[in-house]
Amino acid sequence: MVKTFLGLILIILAYLLLWPVPVDPASWNAPADKGYVGDFQKNTILQQIETFEMKGTHGPEAVALLNGELYASTREGWIIRHNPINGEIKNWVHTKGSPLGLVFDHNNNLLVADAYLGLLQISPAGKITTLTNQINSSTTDHPHINYADDVDIAADGKIYFSDASTKFGAEANGGTYNASLLDIIEHGGHGRLLVYNPEDQSTKILIEGLNFANGVAMAEDSSFVLIIETGSYRVHKFWLEGNKAGQSEIILSNLPSFADNIVRGENGRFWIGMVAPRNALIDALSNYSLLRKVIHRFPAFMRPQAEHYSHIIAIDAEGQVLLSLQDPQGRYHTNTGALEVGNWLYISSLHADNLGRISKTKIGLQ
Repeated sequence: MVKTFLGLILIILAYLLLWPVPVDPASWNAPADKGYVGDFQKNTILQQIETFEMKGTHGPEAVALLNGELYASTREGWIIRHNPINGEIKNWVHTKGSPLGLVFDHNNNLLVADAYLGLLQISPAGKITTLTNQINSSTTDHPHINYADDVDIAADGKIYFSDASTKFGAEANGGTYNASLLDIIEHGGHGRLLVYNPEDQSTKILIEGLNFANGVAMAEDSSFVLIIETGSYRVHKFWLEGNKAGQSEIILSNLPSFADNIVRGENGRFWIGMVAPRNALIDALSNYSLLRKVIHRFPAFMRPQAEHYSHIIAIDAEGQVLLSLQDPQGRYHTNTGALEVGNWLYISSLHADNLGRISKTKIGLQ
């Protein structure tokens, strides 16, 4: 009996230490999590959210506006169209991939960062065209775009978008959520910011080495672009014009949550979806790469998962926090971003079954 018990223990230890896993965690020092204090003091403002049922789909990752109607990407691959007057939601176009970030161009084409397919363009009639899924460079070791995540467009027509992870492609790793967990656990700097130029159809790398490159938002005057680095809890500004053109700087760091999309709002605001609070275990083991690998050998239900907590913030172009809207009970959870439409703020979600919105007057905006 004792030998059998010891043998079982040895098998379990060998499994936890030696079983192959897809991640090879890098050591880093996570900043101390201050939690929901200061600019992020807890509140219950988002308990006032109202929702619209999405029949047959869920997870409205991103929202875009055209001619008074809202378009949202979903987990099932549909782009849905929502009429805010009568509340009707219809399936519009299925990308046959995994659509995430959305923005309309100057010709009313919907640009889509599709995690499986790359950068797509959907015409007003619903025709889908792949603009790019490759980098035009002989110097990169990762020419294929494996995880297009978010997108925005400049005044000159150039399209800026993120490739969240060159190592953990969304389609090859069980979907966008599973792939994001792998990249965040590894913290290997596999994310990048890209730009597509429609004039010569080229795709180039602007920033590399990001830990899960996520949301992308263009300045109103196209002088800079903001990008979320989810795995490092921070926001970067990449300058496109002026004496800092081509340079990047961090404007907000040590966020209390895993930030997702970023969307330009009104009056200089940028809205960021805070998809889930930081995980104490991931932070505590940031400098212990072997233990992070061991954790990944645990059954999936025992590994860190996104906690339900409703949270979006608004910042200015310098990274100052203007608003922090929350619901600690997480009834409309895993928030990915927000879009201002008239007197409403539409809030998107990674996993929710509905599309949410809240009146701007209820959050102190006119």
